[in-house]
Amino acid sequence: AFASLVFTVTDPNDLSIINEFRKGLENPEVLKWPENGGDPCGSPVWPHIVCSGSRIQQIQVMGLGLKGPLPQNLNKLSRLTHLGLQKNQFSGKLPSFSGLSELSFAYLDFNQFDTIPLDFFDGLVNLQVLALDENPLNATSGWSLPNGLQDSAQLINLTMINCNLAGPLPEFLGTMSSLEVLLLSTNRLSGPIPGTFKDAVLKMLWLNDQSGDGMSGSIDVVATMVSLTHLWLHGNQFSGKIPVEIGNLTNLKDLSVNTNKLVGLIPESLANMPLDNLDLNNNHFMGPVPKFKATNVSFMSNSFCQTKQGAVCAPEVMALLEFLDGVNYPSRLVESWSGNNPCDGRWWGISCDDNQKVSVINLPKSNLSGTLSPSIANLETVTRIYLESNNLSGFVPSSWTSLKSLSILDLSNNNISPPLPKFTTPLKLVLNGNPKLTSNPPGANPSPNNSTTPADSPTSSVPSSRPNSSSSVIFKPGEQSPEKKDSKSKIAIVVVPIAGFLLLVFLAIPLYIYVCKKSKDKHQAPTALVVHPRDLSDSDNVVKIAIANQTNGSLSTVNASGSASIHSGESHMIEAGNLLISVQVLRNVTKNFSPENELGRGGFGVVYKGELDDGTQIAVKRMEAGIV
Repeated sequence: AFASLVFTVTDPNDLSIINEFRKGLENPEVLKWPENGGDPCGSPVWPHIVCSGSRIQQIQVMGLGLKGPLPQNLNKLSRLTHLGLQKNQFSGKLPSFSGLSELSFAYLDFNQFDTIPLDFFDGLVNLQVLALDENPLNATSGWSLPNGLQDSAQLINLTMINCNLAGPLPEFLGTMSSLEVLLLSTNRLSGPIPGTFKDAVLKMLWLNDQSGDGMSGSIDVVATMVSLTHLWLHGNQFSGKIPVEIGNLTNLKDLSVNTNKLVGLIPESLANMPLDNLDLNNNHFMGPVPKFKATNVSFMSNSFCQTKQGAVCAPEVMALLEFLDGVNYPSRLVESWSGNNPCDGRWWGISCDDNQKVSVINLPKSNLSGTLSPSIANLETVTRIYLESNNLSGFVPSSWTSLKSLSILDLSNNNISPPLPKFTTPLKLVLNGNPKLTSNPPGANPSPNNSTTPADSPTSSVPSSRPNSSSSVIFKPGEQSPEKKDSKSKIAIVVVPIAGFLLLVFLAIPLYIYVCKKSKDKHQAPTALVVHPRDLSDSDNVVKIAIANQTNGSLSTVNASGSASIHSGESHMIEAGNLLISVQVLRNVTKNFSPENELGRGGFGVVYKGELDDGTQIAVKRMEAGIV
């Protein structure tokens, strides 16, 4: 009997912890454990307790409505393998599970635990299932999964729905080779799905409805998880296209991507998947609605060109959507390019002619990246394409040379690569600011462009940079692209400046002569000499004045008082001492230098007499031309 008692009594340490567990409850009576002590592992066995020998292995109290905290030394139940506390009202701080090396199943979901310790996951090397759903853990700051969890190499199910997980999705979760179920809905996760999830063996992945910024980025990696049966990504900020490889998920039955920022056409591979449920609502999907094979499908609130499954889009719409795909779906275009008529006024950057055909693509500084689509060649009526100041790369499609109406193609300030195609119609091609086009085409100077907005722009607020004549090159039918004429360009670069300089000199010399002549004419001196009256003691008391021939030459004269020289031209006034006499007066008093007023002739000219109005007698010498 004594031996039997020794081997059946509960381990004293386990018994102490289980009694502390009962004492902390507000309603322990629902457990129906003996009130006056007893042996949980003895006879009779306590309800909700499973022992192995004297050690407690399992506590299963699911859904009993228990209230209160857990003992903080619960991890001293070192042989515990199963802990089922779900769907109660346990509260307070979770105890650390560090050291519970034999714990395989822990269900703590649907309670009111408010704090989780940092070392909670340490040493859980045999853990297979952990559920922490619907607990307000660290509600203020949120919390993240510690790296210690990756030591749980046998983990199969990890569910933590609505428990305030925050930050990026841990990369190590994608490398856990046993993990099949990962349910992390309704938390605060952000950022992309890590690349480590490539080829993960997950069967169920729920990342839906993250609060705050939500998860974002591409969903391409999910197309590699071929074991998936349920994929919920709705209620986030995922962007980009649904990968064509989604069709490789042959086990998938439930796909929900609604309320994201996904774009593009629905891949045919997705349309052909025999899903039970497919939710595509509230995205930016474009193009036609395919005929789906899914049992239940919803695709409301998108940008499809049609509303009926299987209906096709207009050819111009498809051409523009393929272009949009090549330039990586900038948000402004995604938000405005919807419906089945690009000429309805809503399509940003698109203008149409009187026949409601696309004539202008006007998308400068529009955050375009990626490559140019050959589909633009299907827009036969387009006359002008402005794509300057974006981040475009790659080649200009050769199919664009078939655009017979195209007169202007502005690709300046991008990263276009050579070679350029051979256009067959006259074309103004603007290429400056493309580093990979190492030689500037003739006339394509790297000087800044003029910024204007053409009259046919879809709206006056569309930013546009229009080239001036010095930053473009005109292609004529059959003309080679600029990089094929590099040697000719170099010759032009040398010859044109020299010719320009010679032309400048040729024009400058005659101009200089003309200006000098005009300046000389402007500053010519009057045609009369300034002299002073003779001394009053002179009996003649005559003022002698010399003037030059009015038509030509220069003059000089000398009298008793002074001398001066006048070199050319005609003056209106002549100063003689304290007299100021106009030429017209001299003409009058000499009767226009009449022969009858002639006093005499000398080697320097003819002297004429005259009398002023006040009776002053004057003698005027009219110098001959050329006398100095």
